Amino acid sequence: MQSSVVGKMSRLLRPVGALLKNYSNRTVVLKPARWYGVAASASYEQTLLNVPPTRVTVLDNGMRVATEDAGSPTATVGLWIDTGSRFETDANNGVAHFLEHMAFKGTAKRSQTDLELEVENMGAHLNAYTSREQTVFYAKCFAGDVPKAVELLSDIIQNSKFGEVEIERERGVILREMQEVESNLQEVVFDHLHSVAFQGTPLGRTILGPTKNIKSISRKDLVDYIETHYKGPRIVLAGAGGVDHASLVKLAEDHFRGLGGSYVGDVPEVAPCRFTGSEIRVRDDSMPLAHIAMAVEGAGWADPDNIPLMIANTIIGSWDRSHGGGANNASNLAQAAVLGNLCHSFQSFNTCYKDTGLWGLYFVCEPLKIEDFVFNLQSEWMRLCTNVTEFEVERAKNILRTNLLLQLDGTTPICEDIGRQMLCYNRRIPLHELDARIEAVTAEVVRDTCYSYIYDKCPAIAAVGPCEALPDYNRIRSSMYWLRV
Repeated sequence: MQSSVVGKMSRLLRPVGALLKNYSNRTVVLKPARWYGVAASASYEQTLLNVPPTRVTVLDNGMRVATEDAGSPTATVGLWIDTGSRFETDANNGVAHFLEHMAFKGTAKRSQTDLELEVENMGAHLNAYTSREQTVFYAKCFAGDVPKAVELLSDIIQNSKFGEVEIERERGVILREMQEVESNLQEVVFDHLHSVAFQGTPLGRTILGPTKNIKSISRKDLVDYIETHYKGPRIVLAGAGGVDHASLVKLAEDHFRGLGGSYVGDVPEVAPCRFTGSEIRVRDDSMPLAHIAMAVEGAGWADPDNIPLMIANTIIGSWDRSHGGGANNASNLAQAAVLGNLCHSFQSFNTCYKDTGLWGLYFVCEPLKIEDFVFNLQSEWMRLCTNVTEFEVERAKNILRTNLLLQLDGTTPICEDIGRQMLCYNRRIPLHELDARIEAVTAEVVRDTCYSYIYDKCPAIAAVGPCEALPDYNRIRSSMYWLRV
């Protein structure tokens, strides 16, 4: 039942509202079954349309119940809550993650030991994570144990005791977790990137919070946070696998009846977060490699530009020298990295939030190669803004389609997809609709979108390690556009 912190890079493909293509014009041909009586494989379009529907019910207290019933012997059920570190203040930064830890430390009905034994006796898994905008508690279990899992989830978010002894114990656990995060240089770089890109705003803070807050968070802080944010309209009960929708709705009505749907004071709202082109360099010449992230402001969850940005992100791609491929990689940047031995690895990212995002690239390289890699990176960014080809876009669209299906393999990824999309869009985007939106993107759309978000924009940069050779910020900024004669 260990909790974990969400990674900084979003894994979902974001639908784009303005690019829906009419699917009714497509003809789906049903192939005859083979002579031995086994049905032929379904076409790609048939597969997308054959997915079980996502059913949604809104309870009286505003809580939403969303399910995809695949009839499998296992199931995942979870609570997706519309709150995270972005809803905190400087004084209580870290309380959402602290609360996630405390949820497993005993309730009015169960001690911590009873809770652990009950989960283990079911053969289930109980876990949780906190991100900047969402807090999640979920359980993986047999389909027949879904009622027990739902009752258990309702107990931990409504009846946790928050004992003083347990709170003091978790302080030490979280402080050790912070040390582990600090040893993960990718996590460190992305925290620094958020701190400069969204400086002075809630998105600039870390999820775990500063050490001084962890040492001072009290039981009252935890209780106040629950009473303020854990309300029916902000919670989605999602289920996937062997989950009957009507049964889950009945379970939700029984176990979450006491969950309030109204607020005593003002309704908590997301504070607007401005993007600032800026940089931070944490120079440490004792380190063998430099870890650097460069990003421009991206699109929010529901922004129409998200799919073109994801396709551009896929064109840039990722590469690690241990993966092989050499100069035969499809990515131009990967080819340059191989031929010039420019870096150890790189990966592009598109991190989305409600109203903004970060679109860029993280790379690890030797100090003397930083300048050459940055030159090639910015050249590739400018190429996306000016002359990306239809062939590249088609290949990237096919990769997105593949990832779309691969990332939904299993009840837990599907349940996560349902919960996140319900919070972001208030509905689950059907796969065939998302595929149509990907299909509608052309090279011209990618060029125009990249031009709007990348060309002549101020980037945010975070560098850790021997980064003396990283070009001056003004020089990097001057390479965010091309002068043409």
